[in-house]
Amino acid sequence: MENENMNMTPDIDTASVPAPEDTTAQENPPALIKKIGGMTYIVRVHFSITSKETFSDKVKRLLRNEVRQLMEQEAAGE
Repeated sequence: MENENMNMTPDIDTASVPAPEDTTAQENPPALIKKIGGMTYIVRVHFSITSKETFSDKVKRLLRNEVRQLMEQEAAGE
């Protein structure tokens, strides 16, 4: 994976985290840029202000679901 070109956009100041009511930050969220072959993909990141789930909780939930799916596939003999 050493050929992957994955960088934060240069116009984003990662040192300061804007307040949720800052509309400039909401209109221009951070982005990851990745070039695969001749195609450049831009992935914008945003978080809900009303969410009750922390980032850590979300990652744990995603991992639990992934493990559960793998175990179900294994049990079904796939």
